Amino acid sequence: MDNRDDQDRQWSQLLEKIRDLKFAMLTTEDDQGRLHSRPMAVLEAEEAGVLWFFTARSTRKARDLVGHARVNLAFIGGGQDTFLSVAGDARLVDDPGKARDLWSPMMKAWFPQGVDDPDLILLRVDVEEAEYWDMTSKKMVSLFHLAKALVGKGDRGETFSGHGTLRPSP
Repeated sequence: MDNRDDQDRQWSQLLEKIRDLKFAMLTTEDDQGRLHSRPMAVLEAEEAGVLWFFTARSTRKARDLVGHARVNLAFIGGGQDTFLSVAGDARLVDDPGKARDLWSPMMKAWFPQGVDDPDLILLRVDVEEAEYWDMTSKKMVSLFHLAKALVGKGDRGETFSGHGTLRPSP
């Protein structure tokens, strides 16, 4: 298997992790350079490196994106064994057809008028780069290695079985 195939396989695995994790903290920058983070639910993760979310046009994040498209998404695995940091460019997309495709009844909690809510808009993130840390050692072994690293008796990297940076295929 060549390097490109290996990168593509790793990228597919990363997207599966994102699909499994479902929630991320989205960080945007406002006009004063302050960073703001808030939880977001991933609706879809495309192979091409596009992540889709619903948001409201009236939110701070929508205002932040007008002048600052660069965002970061931080994912933490439910068992706290997977960590992802995803950087990319975000934009608001007004596409009723795509919104209908991504809609689920659970979204009514945020958009009571349903998919036709006038405040509903899609948030598209085009992933530029994703960095991951995957701790697959048993928790007690990981805690032992972490404790050793904290007291200077071990290599802090030995708790992680996988770390890397990936980019979507062109």
